[in-house]
Amino acid sequence: MATFFGEVLSVCSRAVEEEDEDFVENEEDEEIRRELEKKREVNLLWNPETSQSLASGNKLQCSDFFLAVGHNAASFLSAYVLSSSNWDAVGRASVWNERSRAVAGQSSEESACVFYRHKDIPSVLICRVTCYIAEDQLFQWTEKVFDCVQHRGLNVTVLSDSSVADYKTENYLSSSSAPFLRSLHTAAFSDQPVCQSLEQPNIVTGLPAAVLNHCQVHCIAAVVYQCYSDVIGPDSVTMETYMPVLTKLGKVMQLDQPPTTDVFRKFVRTTDIQSNLYI
Repeated sequence: MATFFGEVLSVCSRAVEEEDEDFVENEEDEEIRRELEKKREVNLLWNPETSQSLASGNKLQCSDFFLAVGHNAASFLSAYVLSSSNWDAVGRASVWNERSRAVAGQSSEESACVFYRHKDIPSVLICRVTCYIAEDQLFQWTEKVFDCVQHRGLNVTVLSDSSVADYKTENYLSSSSAPFLRSLHTAAFSDQPVCQSLEQPNIVTGLPAAVLNHCQVHCIAAVVYQCYSDVIGPDSVTMETYMPVLTKLGKVMQLDQPPTTDVFRKFVRTTDIQSNLYI
């Protein structure tokens, strides 16, 4: 570029500097993005025996996989099934996101996503999930878990908590109607569900939807039992809504007697309830 006095000025130096600055910023953003993606990876941590078997190319020989998503569903399995001493914690899933924080050195019993295996019937696997799994983590959680499990002859049962506010119906839904159970299953599921099917336009979301979709694609028999409740936290009445599923569990394993109220108290946290009456 020439000035009025005929002096020739270089115009490329400033442009190159700006491009270099943008390039450096893009590299930094890319590095931050890679670190964040790595941190948000779902990691499966198995016990030494299971890890050695999986490392050898073997898969978990599983005939029935029971997955509980939510505090009430997880507490139901804990009270009715896992309360006996016939189960071993064989692994856990470590998840980090905006609502869940994976803690380094955390044991399987303390984790919010734990896998249990029956001592006498090792083909029965149970997973309790009480942590939040973000949308971008659903696919990898499902892929990694089912990649460890053999698919032939596999039956998957999912228990899921949901708010009654998410339930859509043409008719008026009174408060006495909740909690209630609805089901949704894959085409490969041939058994009779223990409750009526989920009506349209209601849908299943989150981890239960990801699992159901995976099972549909891979022709695995799977059913989701979704409990709609008007109680946010753990609640004994909501837990008992899953009782019809015990007929399915009873066919697979020997269950103990139904738990007493004292057993339920271990899983229900009572908080201070403030009255909404005017004083």
